[in-house]
Amino acid sequence: MENKICSSCGSTNFQEATDYIPLKPSKGSFHSAQKVFSFCMDCGIVDAIRIENTEIFQNKE
Repeated sequence: MENKICSSCGSTNFQEATDYIPLKPSKGSFHSAQKVFSFCMDCGIVDAIRIENTEIFQNKE
């Protein structure tokens, strides 16, 4: 992970974690994408949220 500086506390101690509920394009979809959160370990501020596997959200024509 690149050297980030927390905008709230100035720490450089960041970690990434995923949410337990994946994103789905629709209720009936079997495909899903994980949300990856990058956050400061010292104060808990979320720096970024990244969605993996974004191609499942593109319209199939």
